[in-house]
Amino acid sequence: MVPESETAAEKRARAARIVAGLKRLYPDAGCALHHGSALELLVATILSAQCTDERVNQVTPLLFREYPDAAAYAGADPERLEARIRPTGFFRNKARSLRLLGRELVERHGGKVPECLEDLVRLPGVGRKTANVVLGTWFGKPAIFVDTHVARLAGRLDLSRATEPDRIEADLMELLPRRDWTVTAHSLIWHGRSVCRARKPACDACGLRGSCPFPG
Repeated sequence: MVPESETAAEKRARAARIVAGLKRLYPDAGCALHHGSALELLVATILSAQCTDERVNQVTPLLFREYPDAAAYAGADPERLEARIRPTGFFRNKARSLRLLGRELVERHGGKVPECLEDLVRLPGVGRKTANVVLGTWFGKPAIFVDTHVARLAGRLDLSRATEPDRIEADLMELLPRRDWTVTAHSLIWHGRSVCRARKPACDACGLRGSCPFPG
């Protein structure tokens, strides 16, 4: 059970139990977006905005073959690129971001995806969440990426009472050891999709129930 009034030490200990539980429940948790390079992961994550990972994974095999590097995106025909990514929604804005992204990578980074958060978030179409996905998943750097699942579960588990993604990220970074940042983010996403769903969370079947105050 979670005490009504929880000290900082108790909360940190509970967070450690949650992380241990997530590792046990999802030992193979990782990014659901199919990719074989940093660029492919970056593009797939951009496409995943307002779209399911499953739909993105249906689109990207052909896309990645036709646009194998940053230069290909930079020189892409707008209408052709839009047609390739149309099923992901908001395809005109996404296509424009991908073309600008390609140009920026070619002109400023030698066609390579940078490994620095500050450089990543300066790229067209790349916000902090997308940058952290690439840093944590591809480059193996400690990173917490806050999507809708992570934000929802952080609140339900009372790991953060913030509502803005950047503030939730900061709260989780403060609460969790660096070594657990990336695996925890991935595991929270898996748990949010399979158990702690937005509308009907399966609390009775939840392996984290003993450390969770929701509903309360």
